Amino acid sequence: MSLIRWEPFDEFDRFFREVQPLVPNRQNSMGFDMAVDVYEDGKDIVAEMNVPGLKGEDIDVEVEDSYLRISGRREEVQEKKEKNHYAKEIRRGSFERVVQLPDAVEQEAVSAQYKDGVLKVVMPKREKTADKKVKVQVR
Repeated sequence: MSLIRWEPFDEFDRFFREVQPLVPNRQNSMGFDMAVDVYEDGKDIVAEMNVPGLKGEDIDVEVEDSYLRISGRREEVQEKKEKNHYAKEIRRGSFERVVQLPDAVEQEAVSAQYKDGVLKVVMPKREKTADKKVKVQVR
Protein backbone atom coordinates (compact mmCIF):
# COMPACT_ATOMS: atom_id res chain seq x y z
CA MET A 1 0.00 0.00 0.00
CA SER A 2 1.42 3.36 -0.99
CA LEU A 3 0.99 6.51 1.01
CA ILE A 4 -0.74 9.50 -0.57
CA ARG A 5 0.47 12.82 0.66
CA TRP A 6 -2.35 15.03 1.92
CA GLU A 7 -2.26 18.61 0.64
CA PRO A 8 -4.77 20.68 2.67
CA PHE A 9 -4.85 23.56 0.19
CA ASP A 10 -5.78 21.18 -2.61
CA GLU A 11 -9.07 20.72 -0.78
CA PHE A 12 -9.70 24.49 -0.96
CA ASP A 13 -8.85 24.56 -4.66
CA ARG A 14 -11.19 21.66 -5.34
CA PHE A 15 -13.96 23.34 -3.36
CA PHE A 16 -13.70 26.60 -5.30
CA ARG A 17 -13.52 24.80 -8.65
CA GLU A 18 -16.77 23.06 -7.82
CA VAL A 19 -18.50 26.17 -6.47
CA GLN A 20 -17.32 28.59 -9.18
CA PRO A 21 -20.07 27.77 -11.69
CA LEU A 22 -22.58 28.77 -9.00
CA VAL A 23 -20.91 32.17 -8.46
CA PRO A 24 -20.46 33.96 -11.78
CA ASN A 25 -17.39 36.04 -12.42
CA ARG A 26 -18.29 39.64 -11.64
CA GLN A 27 -16.77 41.07 -14.82
CA ASN A 28 -18.41 38.51 -17.07
CA SER A 29 -21.78 38.90 -15.41
CA MET A 30 -21.60 42.65 -15.91
CA GLY A 31 -21.26 42.28 -19.66
CA PHE A 32 -18.48 44.85 -19.80
CA ASP A 33 -14.81 43.98 -20.06
CA MET A 34 -13.49 46.43 -17.47
CA ALA A 35 -9.85 45.45 -17.98
CA VAL A 36 -7.49 48.30 -18.85
CA ASP A 37 -3.99 47.95 -20.30
CA VAL A 38 -1.66 50.75 -19.15
CA TYR A 39 1.80 50.98 -20.66
CA GLU A 40 4.57 53.42 -21.47
CA ASP A 41 5.24 54.31 -25.09
CA GLY A 42 8.20 56.66 -25.35
CA LYS A 43 7.23 59.88 -23.57
CA ASP A 44 3.57 58.88 -23.24
CA ILE A 45 1.52 56.76 -20.90
CA VAL A 46 -1.14 54.88 -22.89
CA ALA A 47 -4.30 53.25 -21.61
CA GLU A 48 -6.41 50.92 -23.76
CA MET A 49 -9.84 49.52 -22.89
CA ASN A 50 -12.33 47.40 -24.81
CA VAL A 51 -15.75 49.10 -24.83
CA PRO A 52 -17.62 47.59 -27.79
CA GLY A 53 -21.08 48.61 -28.86
CA LEU A 54 -20.77 52.27 -27.88
CA LYS A 55 -20.38 55.52 -29.75
CA GLY A 56 -17.49 57.84 -29.00
CA GLU A 57 -19.87 60.43 -27.57
CA ASP A 58 -21.13 57.85 -25.03
CA ILE A 59 -17.69 57.63 -23.38
CA ASP A 60 -16.27 60.14 -20.88
CA VAL A 61 -12.54 60.32 -20.19
CA GLU A 62 -11.17 62.42 -17.34
CA VAL A 63 -7.69 62.80 -15.89
CA GLU A 64 -7.43 64.25 -12.41
CA ASP A 65 -4.32 64.24 -10.26
CA SER A 66 -2.80 60.80 -10.88
CA TYR A 67 -6.03 59.04 -11.87
CA LEU A 68 -7.66 58.20 -15.19
CA ARG A 69 -11.45 57.84 -15.06
CA ILE A 70 -13.28 56.16 -17.95
CA SER A 71 -17.06 56.09 -17.80
CA GLY A 72 -19.93 55.66 -20.19
CA ARG A 73 -23.41 54.41 -20.78
CA ARG A 74 -24.88 51.69 -22.96
CA GLU A 75 -28.56 52.40 -23.54
CA GLU A 76 -31.24 49.85 -22.77
CA VAL A 77 -32.75 48.25 -25.85
CA GLN A 78 -36.53 48.03 -25.96
CA GLU A 79 -37.46 44.37 -25.98
CA LYS A 80 -40.09 42.82 -28.16
CA LYS A 81 -42.72 40.66 -26.53
CA GLU A 82 -42.22 37.95 -29.17
CA LYS A 83 -38.68 37.21 -27.96
CA ASN A 84 -38.17 34.35 -25.58
CA HIS A 85 -34.70 34.85 -24.10
CA TYR A 86 -32.68 31.80 -23.14
CA ALA A 87 -29.90 33.99 -21.76
CA LYS A 88 -29.56 37.71 -21.29
CA GLU A 89 -26.02 38.53 -20.24
CA ILE A 90 -25.23 41.79 -22.03
CA ARG A 91 -25.34 44.48 -19.40
CA ARG A 92 -26.93 47.80 -20.21
CA GLY A 93 -26.57 51.01 -18.31
CA SER A 94 -23.58 52.91 -17.03
CA PHE A 95 -20.05 51.80 -16.21
CA GLU A 96 -16.99 53.40 -14.69
CA ARG A 97 -13.37 52.42 -14.25
CA VAL A 98 -10.72 54.40 -12.37
CA VAL A 99 -7.04 53.62 -12.87
CA GLN A 100 -4.11 55.08 -10.93
CA LEU A 101 -1.42 56.35 -13.29
CA PRO A 102 2.24 55.45 -12.72
CA ASP A 103 3.51 59.00 -13.44
CA ALA A 104 2.23 62.56 -13.54
CA VAL A 105 0.82 63.53 -16.95
CA GLU A 106 0.17 66.77 -18.82
CA GLN A 107 -3.59 66.91 -18.28
CA GLU A 108 -4.20 69.52 -20.98
CA ALA A 109 -2.45 67.39 -23.64
CA VAL A 110 -4.36 64.12 -23.09
CA SER A 111 -6.03 62.73 -26.21
CA ALA A 112 -8.41 59.82 -26.74
CA GLN A 113 -9.36 57.80 -29.80
CA TYR A 114 -12.21 55.29 -30.10
CA LYS A 115 -12.03 52.86 -33.02
CA ASP A 116 -13.44 49.38 -33.57
CA GLY A 117 -14.62 49.10 -29.97
CA VAL A 118 -11.23 49.97 -28.45
CA LEU A 119 -10.66 53.18 -26.51
CA LYS A 120 -7.06 54.41 -26.56
CA VAL A 121 -6.05 57.27 -24.25
CA VAL A 122 -2.63 58.85 -24.81
CA MET A 123 -1.26 60.91 -21.92
CA PRO A 124 2.09 62.72 -22.32
CA LYS A 125 4.20 62.37 -19.21
CA ARG A 126 4.91 65.58 -17.34
CA GLU A 127 8.53 66.69 -17.56
CA LYS A 128 10.29 66.07 -14.31
CA THR A 129 11.70 69.25 -12.90
CA ALA A 130 14.66 69.34 -10.62
CA ASP A 131 13.63 69.84 -7.04
CA LYS A 132 14.53 73.27 -5.81
CA LYS A 133 16.65 73.48 -2.78
CA VAL A 134 15.13 75.96 -0.37
CA LYS A 135 16.88 77.19 2.72
CA VAL A 136 14.44 77.49 5.59
CA GLN A 137 15.35 79.83 8.38
CA VAL A 138 14.68 78.52 11.84
CA ARG A 139 13.46 81.14 14.31
